[in-house]
Amino acid sequence: MQSNRHVVYILKDSSGRPAGKGAIIGFIKVGYKKLFVLDDREAHNEVEPLCILDFYIHESVQRHGHGRELFQYMLQKERVEPHQLAIDRPSQKLLKFLNKHYNLETTVPQVNNFVIFEGFFAHQHRPPAPSLRATRHSRAAAIDPTPTAPARKLPPKRAEGDIKPYSSSDREWELPQVW
Repeated sequence: MQSNRHVVYILKDSSGRPAGKGAIIGFIKVGYKKLFVLDDREAHNEVEPLCILDFYIHESVQRHGHGRELFQYMLQKERVEPHQLAIDRPSQKLLKFLNKHYNLETTVPQVNNFVIFEGFFAHQHRPPAPSLRATRHSRAAAIDPTPTAPARKLPPKRAEGDIKPYSSSDREWELPQVW
């Protein structure tokens, strides 16, 4: 996790608590990850898209537009379109949210836990923004406009031993924090 740089966008209601401290309404955690994904022809591609790693809006304020406000803010700051995102283990609620607000419905089946949508491969992925790349690449690489991980075919994957499933109960969150 130390080599990855994730960003957490937090939505706060300033009027929610006395003394002007406010209350956190929700958050979205994003980061660039190297993924091996299948395209619509089932060819393996190595890409490094912006990934939605976690997205949460408190139940008491859902369906008030806060989720869309936060998601839209993240899209503007990261300069990406919704179909360019890879989403890590999305809930049914998140999939319905993306369908309702961004017309993302048709997914490209993957063997990993990430979900990508039709149109994901339509455009080349931009390299991560300099703020996210600075810790992993030189300054010259951050200015270079070429894609970080161009799509390429990979050899067939060898069979491996048992893989321990990742449980969401293994995760611990401390807010607010940027990794």
